[in-house]
Amino acid sequence: MNKNLLLTGAMLLGLSLPTLAQNISATKYAETITAGDLTKHLTYLASDEMKGRDTGSEEQKIAAEYISEFYKNLGLTGPVNGGYLQQVELVSSSFDEVNLKIGNNKLVNNEDFVFTGDGDMKKAAKTDLVFLGLVSDENLEKVDVTGKLVGIWAVGQRSNDLVAKVMDAGAAGIVIVSMEGQANFDRIANRYKSLAGRGRVGFVKEIEQRPIFMVSSDKMAELFNTPVEVLKEAAKSNPESIKSQKATYQIEKNIKPVESSNILAFLEGTDKKDEIVVISSHYDHVGVSSTGEVFNGADDDGSGTVSVMEIAEAFARAAKDGNGPRRSILFLNVTGEEKGLLGSEYYSEHPIFPLENTIVDFNIDMVGRIDYEYQDSTNTDFVYVIGSEMLSTDLKKILEYNNITYSNLILDYRYDAEDDPNRFYYRSDHYNFAKHNIPIAFFFNGVHDDYHQVTDTVDKIEFPLMEKRARLIFYTAWDVANREKRLPVDGTNTRGTR
Repeated sequence: MNKNLLLTGAMLLGLSLPTLAQNISATKYAETITAGDLTKHLTYLASDEMKGRDTGSEEQKIAAEYISEFYKNLGLTGPVNGGYLQQVELVSSSFDEVNLKIGNNKLVNNEDFVFTGDGDMKKAAKTDLVFLGLVSDENLEKVDVTGKLVGIWAVGQRSNDLVAKVMDAGAAGIVIVSMEGQANFDRIANRYKSLAGRGRVGFVKEIEQRPIFMVSSDKMAELFNTPVEVLKEAAKSNPESIKSQKATYQIEKNIKPVESSNILAFLEGTDKKDEIVVISSHYDHVGVSSTGEVFNGADDDGSGTVSVMEIAEAFARAAKDGNGPRRSILFLNVTGEEKGLLGSEYYSEHPIFPLENTIVDFNIDMVGRIDYEYQDSTNTDFVYVIGSEMLSTDLKKILEYNNITYSNLILDYRYDAEDDPNRFYYRSDHYNFAKHNIPIAFFFNGVHDDYHQVTDTVDKIEFPLMEKRARLIFYTAWDVANREKRLPVDGTNTRGTR
């Protein structure tokens, strides 16, 4: 794109442009973000010794100390009563017994099924497993689900909404197919098995009797003694044709507290210091498998965490030189993302700075690799940007201006599509700002073979590309932090809720 045309377009659209002095300063400090420094920090945080930085683990606490000390040495303020750690109140729930028997078929947890629900039962329950198929008002009229385990076919649908609808209709529990094929299910089951015994981490809440079991399409067909294709066809409009089966199930739950924290470092702005720009990542990962293999989490999200650290250093150096940003910057590394966006949710519900003064969140989650879509491309200088125009029409324009001026990356917006089956907009920590109508931009490198595998290691990180991505985020944050007007919240696509 012609740069002069972009500048003219920006002015016509009402975007104020940075001054030459601001551009020169931005370049000077962006150059402090280097592949060498990113390598140094990531080599430590994603080492085997850090044991995957599992939420609440001793190694995660060591990582928090390392990151906090880095911010302290930069001269950034600890805004949590003078410190850098915001304690996040979590518990670990483990299910010591999860039993499911359909007919004479006693199923094996994390092999034949994966338990994704909640519950605590003193004795086993006996009922029928009925087939509902697709969740629709028509099918619910045809099948009596009251007090039953209900088989639903949720392939390609938003399973959380479907589960709620069926439970509200009186079901005792659910057996769900959310993706087709045994291979897809086996990948999920193997992950659950590798993490078995560690418990699910979440907020304290009352126990819900919601027995929810996920199975493969092949297993569902086996349970109903019906071929997969016949079951799929019946799922649409003829679920009552599938014969019910006898079912027995039991869940026993154990709860214990988990100590974990978000990391916050603050740089006060100059004349617009009450307005806050947030730059975020999650610093936890998924720990160690049941066989002792380390999930290093170099890309997910070691890459985002060290990018935030380097961006923080660039801003801190600018401030020391008397070129600090007009708006304040909050560098936020959250816990519990891997457990359900817990740390960012906790911050959004217990903010240190008022959310009404928070003008944007730049979230960085996986920026160190090249994904399937670009692995064979001649130009791999890309980054996916998600959500940049959903809540503010200016943010995407500002990002593109800074990209053309400084970075020349391919900005790929494919995951902004309303019908994106990956639903990435809802799957990282920016979502907990977006749901409060705070503009966001999520920077992401896409999925690769090592995603959530023990092979997500430092040696596979593309550090020069990661440097370019981190610098682009710095330039964009610098621009937003220094412009005269705060970002308008005027997007036409305000997907603030799930």
